[in-house]
Amino acid sequence: MRVRVFYHDKCFDGACSASLFTRFHRECVLPGATYEYHGLVHRAGALFDESEFTGDENAIVDFKYSASPNITWWFDHHQSAFLTPADHEHFRACQRDSVCGSRKFFDPNYTSCTKFLAHIGATKFGFNTEPMADMIYWANIVDGALYESPEIAVEMPAPAMKLTLIIESTQDPEFIPRLIPLLTEMPLAEVLAQPFVAPLLPPLLERHQQAIELIRERSEEKDGTIFFDITDHLLEGFNKFIPYYLHPQATYSIGLSKSSFRTKVAVGSNPWTKANPATMVNLAQICERYGGGGHARVGAISFPPDKADQARAAAAEIVAELRAKNPCA
Repeated sequence: MRVRVFYHDKCFDGACSASLFTRFHRECVLPGATYEYHGLVHRAGALFDESEFTGDENAIVDFKYSASPNITWWFDHHQSAFLTPADHEHFRACQRDSVCGSRKFFDPNYTSCTKFLAHIGATKFGFNTEPMADMIYWANIVDGALYESPEIAVEMPAPAMKLTLIIESTQDPEFIPRLIPLLTEMPLAEVLAQPFVAPLLPPLLERHQQAIELIRERSEEKDGTIFFDITDHLLEGFNKFIPYYLHPQATYSIGLSKSSFRTKVAVGSNPWTKANPATMVNLAQICERYGGGGHARVGAISFPPDKADQARAAAAEIVAELRAKNPCA
């Protein structure tokens, strides 16, 4: 049997979720299956291509819901998991079906999809997650921004953090599918040391330092909210904690950036903020107004690459709204 696994591309949690699903499926569902991997990205317009759901089974992990009858498995933890109310109702109806309901799972209370998948696998299928405990731990740390300090988040001492840098930056469509099978089979430090992985790190660390200096130059913090626009530099990704490393007193950050396939408005909150959580704004709800989404504390909106003006206008509105709601004022 051929299983196609669709995962949140250029995301450590997405890659870990795909790897954990593979091992879970192989050990608990169908030994002997073969697995293929296909990354999904948030972009303006349609997120799914039905013609790609060609496996005997098709799984989506760490990404939005698809009502396609060809999707066999689904695991997600994002508050904005459903593109439309109809998709959400389709999922609810699925939960009332004994077969469909036992293969599609959603819980926005989990910090990472990897940990959520591990919980479902262990409690509902008897999956032994202990051999993957370190990977599950780090997926939760990385996706939940549960670092002890901005310095640790930006200086990246752990192998998982260096792998995250590589995963978020790669332009090779074959790299992450090649990496995924290794994540549950060997320690993360050993994965990082693989000959097709290790040489990628030094130039990325150099570019990381350049991104720090660029955001230092472009960012402005006012009324607890950081804003920066680096759309004149084609960046496929940058460390989302840099703004708080540079402006530790800030509560929110809005960054405009451009890649080969989108103009992105990144909307985040400082994981180390001293603001009262009860006064914090739900950022997923803000992003949903512009067709984006995410979590309560971090979200994003994708515009076509040629719609930078629309992205800039949306960012300006969000900046004004968050500065007016400064929880530390």
